[in-house]
Amino acid sequence: MRVTSPPPLRVVERELVVFARLWRSVAVAGVLGPLLYLGALGLGLGGLVDEMGSVDGLRYLEFVTPGLVAATAMQGAAGAALWDVMGGTTWQRSFHAMVATPISPADVFTGFVTWICVRAGLAAGAFLGVAAALGGVPSAWGVLALPAAVLTAAAFAAPLAAFAATQTRDVAFPLVQRLIVMPLFLFSGTFYPVEQLPDWLEPLAAASPLWHGVELCRAATTGRGSPALVASVAVLVGCVAVGARWGRRTFAGALAP
Repeated sequence: MRVTSPPPLRVVERELVVFARLWRSVAVAGVLGPLLYLGALGLGLGGLVDEMGSVDGLRYLEFVTPGLVAATAMQGAAGAALWDVMGGTTWQRSFHAMVATPISPADVFTGFVTWICVRAGLAAGAFLGVAAALGGVPSAWGVLALPAAVLTAAAFAAPLAAFAATQTRDVAFPLVQRLIVMPLFLFSGTFYPVEQLPDWLEPLAAASPLWHGVELCRAATTGRGSPALVASVAVLVGCVAVGARWGRRTFAGALAP
């Protein structure tokens, strides 16, 4: 008897076939860029920071590595969830071709978000391997930063993909990048502790899903776990759940006959 994959995994399979042809350009953007940040900040600027003292008891390279893992997962997920979804619903209309088969719009949403998470995991794994070789991962628990990065990617991919399915043009996407993604990248504890922000900004930074992702990744790479991390997992899972509920509706509307 022939065993068939669940419909969302067929979407992942399709994206994997496309990725196999384009992986070199994706690898340059998804891995080389963060490594340049790591070299310039973790090793270059980090040498100056370390001369003045540690950051939360860590060398700066050890501090910034998990931040870049989580932030890179967010940025990659945001780009794919916005422009790639627009391609599937409006430009190439590949998602319409999928729902012409027994695959439903909800399956397309679930499968595509799953694929974004797979890509985030591949990029995070490559980045962590190089960072560990450079000394940026002091704990053997650092391997747990990989699922933390994937969860961070999912927390952004699900709601942003749901939003992208409501758009017929990409005019709003650069605004999302400039007003949401980039500020989170800069002010969510990626490069410095949020305690160094003005008092009125600290609660906003701590409410950021990226901050929770950074906390999980940093706890993993440094081996500093705490019960408070359960709340960070809950926040990210909540973002995924809300995005999934919204995404199933918006994909059904965008891919209706």
